[in-house]
Amino acid sequence: MAGAGHGARGRSGGRPTLEEVAARAGVGRGTVSRVINGSPRVSDATRAAVEAAVAELGYVPNTAARALAANRTDAIALVVPEPETRFFAEPYFSDMLRGVGAGLSDTEMQLLLTFAGSDRKRQRLAQYLAAHRVDGVLLVSVHADDPLPDMLAQLEIPAVISGPRSAGETLTSVDSDNYGGARSAVEHLLARGRRTIAHITGHLDVYGAQRRVDGYRDALRDAGREVDELLVAEGDFTEEGGRRAMARLLAHRPDLDAVFAASDVTAAGARQVLREAGRRIPDDVALVGYDDSAIARHMDPPLTSVRQPIEEMGRAMIDLLLAEIADRRPAASRGLERRQAVLPTELVVRASS
Repeated sequence: MAGAGHGARGRSGGRPTLEEVAARAGVGRGTVSRVINGSPRVSDATRAAVEAAVAELGYVPNTAARALAANRTDAIALVVPEPETRFFAEPYFSDMLRGVGAGLSDTEMQLLLTFAGSDRKRQRLAQYLAAHRVDGVLLVSVHADDPLPDMLAQLEIPAVISGPRSAGETLTSVDSDNYGGARSAVEHLLARGRRTIAHITGHLDVYGAQRRVDGYRDALRDAGREVDELLVAEGDFTEEGGRRAMARLLAHRPDLDAVFAASDVTAAGARQVLREAGRRIPDDVALVGYDDSAIARHMDPPLTSVRQPIEEMGRAMIDLLLAEIADRRPAASRGLERRQAVLPTELVVRASS
């Protein structure tokens, strides 16, 4: 075939150019660009001719030039406003990262992981983002008073957050059904005949933790049980927080016979205190966690837990962020339009309850 000997070198002896691909395919430069960028405005025959020319010449698109021409960086940031120690200690974050990575696997996007758990780190991140070095941002583990979401809105950077900050969230978000998951946990404990059910919450400045408390309370009320606030102890999703909260609960209500913890890590801390107090699980106290992480499966006894589809949430966040990036209208022009996804949860029953 004429010209096949070029391999990966163009007429100039260097890297093949877009113009050489166009000449080989017998089309214009703009047509080649549309084919390479996946535009549907090209006939099947033309697309086949361009793809054949690309293969024959060994043409490799200059992604940096394409990104610059499109005012894009082909990079997104995964921002975690938490200390690094928490990120590496809790399965939630690794599962989320795995889902995000899977969602990006078929794209040319690069993923930048950054932590913003202090004012200094937030300031540095703001400067970085203001320079438009990424096309969009994924924000994981957002607290109600976190300034980052509003900062992203002001910079008009496409952003998706894992869980809304409130019922009136204006940013695109992905969440699991925290309310329904909590209800299913408490209803399960009630069905097992437990009468004094405690709850160790997560950070209460996190909307998802608030919704779990709502689900806990409503499940009790709907069963005709009174909600005893001495049975609700604030935690922070950590193992140490679970230990502290469990100790407070035993001091206030030593007659408790069940505990619903806002995370598996929290449940692990609670279990340690229960054992130290001589309480058998589940004989004396039934225990239910949240997340259905590896911790739940490997605990002794294995932990009943509410499964939230964390990896699927990560993939959904990527899908929505790519849609936000494609829709470059300023946030103000969208009015109250927003994209939100809520994924279902599932109670996984094991020996702890």
